[in-house]
Amino acid sequence: MERAKQTSDSIELGIVLALAGGFMDAYSYVARDGVFANAQTGNILLTGIHLSEGSCALALRFFIPVLCFSLGIMLSDLVHERFASRFHWRQVTVLAEGLILFGVSFVPGTLNILANCLTSLACGMQVESFRKIHGHGIATTMCIGNLRSALQSVDDYIVTHQRGFLENGLLYFGVILCFVLGAVLGNWCIDVLALRAIAVCAALHVLAFFLMFIDRERRQA
Repeated sequence: MERAKQTSDSIELGIVLALAGGFMDAYSYVARDGVFANAQTGNILLTGIHLSEGSCALALRFFIPVLCFSLGIMLSDLVHERFASRFHWRQVTVLAEGLILFGVSFVPGTLNILANCLTSLACGMQVESFRKIHGHGIATTMCIGNLRSALQSVDDYIVTHQRGFLENGLLYFGVILCFVLGAVLGNWCIDVLALRAIAVCAALHVLAFFLMFIDRERRQA
């Protein structure tokens, strides 16, 4: 498999962001009242369940992060429109994510809803800003789409025996594996650092920010 020309499209950056994606979901779920940072389908489902039980307060606990996730998507689009002509706009969003998550590490347990809203905001920014690896539509904050694409690639390989389809499937499965490893890392860090664990995820985003200074097109020229 050839190396990507742009770092924002590279496997290296995809690995870091998938680790961060799994980390954020594990953190919000394990350390912050069982709310998902990335898996908004789960939050929407739980919103409906609590509404059916007449518990509006619990429903809001899961619904407000959905709104913040949506806001993160919109903010990324606005950053794209504002800064794309000046410099690499994705660097702005990934650095903003790191700063937001670092701030979350200081939010006390009595304000979990604030922590979850900020974490979901960062997740929304990531899912909108980084949608491709090696030209393939791949999410670094969720797995269901990646799993579908991985299995489709495997089916295509079985039918055609073209190696490219097998490589694509391995790429999708690799991103899923990195997401799982991020969740493992997140849970370990929670055991050691408690609510401050999300600072480790912030460091992953800062690492992604610096990785994006690599000019692949110039290096490959």
